[in-house]
Amino acid sequence: MALSTIMCFNVNAEINQSVIQQTIRSLSAKDASNDVGIEKGVRQAASLWQVADGTDKDFQKFCETNYIADPIEKEHVFLKISDYMEAINGYYNQMTLRLQQNMHLTTGPLYPIDEMFASYSPSSHLTDDFFTNKIAFIIMLNFPHLTLVEKEALGNDRKAWAYARLGDMFTQRIPADVLQKQGNAMSDAEMYISAYNIYMGYTTNKEGKVLFPKEMVLLSHWNLRDEIKSNYNKGKIGLDKQRTIYAIMKRIIAQEIPVEVINAGKYMWNPFTNTIMLDGKFAQASPESTTRYQKMVNTFKAMQGIDKYTGDTYIDRKFNDEMEISLKDAESLFDSFLSAPELKILAKMISKRLGRKLEAYDIWYDGFKARSNMDEVKLNEQTRFLYPNADAMKNDLPNILMKAGFSKDKANYIAAKVAVDPARGSGHAWGSAMKGQQSHLRTRIPATGMDYKGYNIAIHEFGHNVEQTISMYDVDYYMMSGVPNTAFTEALAFVFQKRDLEFLGIKDSDPEKKAMDVLDKVWTMYEITGVSMVDISVWKWLYAHPDATAEQLKEAMISIAKEIWNKYYAPVFGVKDETILAVYSHMIDSPLYLSAYAFGQIIEFQLSQYLEGKNFATEVERIFSQGRLTPNAWMKQATGSPLNVEPMLEAVRKVVIKK
Repeated sequence: MALSTIMCFNVNAEINQSVIQQTIRSLSAKDASNDVGIEKGVRQAASLWQVADGTDKDFQKFCETNYIADPIEKEHVFLKISDYMEAINGYYNQMTLRLQQNMHLTTGPLYPIDEMFASYSPSSHLTDDFFTNKIAFIIMLNFPHLTLVEKEALGNDRKAWAYARLGDMFTQRIPADVLQKQGNAMSDAEMYISAYNIYMGYTTNKEGKVLFPKEMVLLSHWNLRDEIKSNYNKGKIGLDKQRTIYAIMKRIIAQEIPVEVINAGKYMWNPFTNTIMLDGKFAQASPESTTRYQKMVNTFKAMQGIDKYTGDTYIDRKFNDEMEISLKDAESLFDSFLSAPELKILAKMISKRLGRKLEAYDIWYDGFKARSNMDEVKLNEQTRFLYPNADAMKNDLPNILMKAGFSKDKANYIAAKVAVDPARGSGHAWGSAMKGQQSHLRTRIPATGMDYKGYNIAIHEFGHNVEQTISMYDVDYYMMSGVPNTAFTEALAFVFQKRDLEFLGIKDSDPEKKAMDVLDKVWTMYEITGVSMVDISVWKWLYAHPDATAEQLKEAMISIAKEIWNKYYAPVFGVKDETILAVYSHMIDSPLYLSAYAFGQIIEFQLSQYLEGKNFATEVERIFSQGRLTPNAWMKQATGSPLNVEPMLEAVRKVVIKK
């Protein structure tokens, strides 16, 4: 964050430099051992001090009165603040959870009032209040914000790390109404996506034949993607289904999809001709037009409203502040992976396995997984029998953990802190924000019971819940609770997800399993890094064209998707100008989140390599109780190596050479 930029706004008092210097000298006279910290704290507090907060003299008096020189007193104050913040964060989290319950769970039809309550942010005034009552300034003064380099120099000093994380709390001053606008835009996009279902029993293939069960309803894009994955090794009918789903995806991307078929099973729809059945005949319908892209424009405008108070962009905040990985480093890493020559060899292997040339949707090729050769009908029967409802899944969580290697006591300890809810959308995990609260595992559970796809998602989300529980309850300081960024919780979710069949009691004795796992991870990484690049490029484009309309954004996004496809995928697939990379719903309701999945894949691979031959449960407890270090510091302490993509590429080279 550029503090000098923030100081230029009219609302800021712009404390005189001589007053700042005098204040620093005054505090240093009381505590000569902390010259660097004092200067940081005073300057950061001065940068956000506004006219309404008082005069220059008021600022100096405030600092001299509230600076804590005694280290014992400072630690006591820190622990008190931590306790207060845990209570505040916890109860705000509980309020938000309740307000969004109807949006997220299968509680019946949604009404406009549900969206209004879901978009309300109870904590939107909290930062304003803490600046007004000057708690924020006390924290800044005594626990200043550190740079990434400064944090990574803290080593194993846990208290210093905890102080630094407290210092991250108040680095910007954004009015409550601006934060509420952001919340409204994000909630609106989330509601749009959570109801974007396709009634597959009302779709046809190119020839007008219905391929899918009448009751099949798939959320875009997640369930559509998973249905493509499930139809490998299903012969011609499976291929026909995959091509039909891709035709649907392309209509969604281009916004040519008829509004009549979104979240409705009323009209038969042929996505190849883009016609619906009216009065016994197929006819043209009304396209959705630009709704999808308008949601993105609305979110961008809301983020722009925040930019002027932070002196940076949403892209900067997402990478530098939230992920603590620079955009430049992320793009460089993604580019190096996407350009790896081993991908062409891997693609040839997949093409040979399929007995055909690759098609665009084969970015989701699932044939390296053990379950890809299994009868999904039987898997569905098993999961529906085991998990007819959310309570059945909840009751089985301790058993799943014990199968993963946790002791009975630890399994019960973790499982007791996880609730299971039937999701309206594809599923997600919602963590707690204070001790005493449960995290929430959410997945789709139809009246017929949880099918295999829902179970697979549930195990992924349960991995999140395990991380959320350990990193909340087992860390030494509340301010260190959590993980460096969302990629790290995704990593453990991936580790759990790949063991889903094992938890069902299905053993894989294939001697090629380890090699197949490597190929699967690399191909999955190939997919997610590409869509991450699209996500980043679209936001760069938005900032370069801040007045763009939804129609212009649609054209740009399709162009960007083709450009990235042609650069990284066309040389491998042999086909150009595909738009599939633009279908991801995350880009609408969770902008710039996709990179977390990419880093999650990298972290998961390094973790898996490290965990091999070790006690899984013991190591998971140790690693995730580190809490919220910076990414590289976390990885070094977890595995002994920094965050790096090379281990994944080296592993695939070894497999490819053997093949």
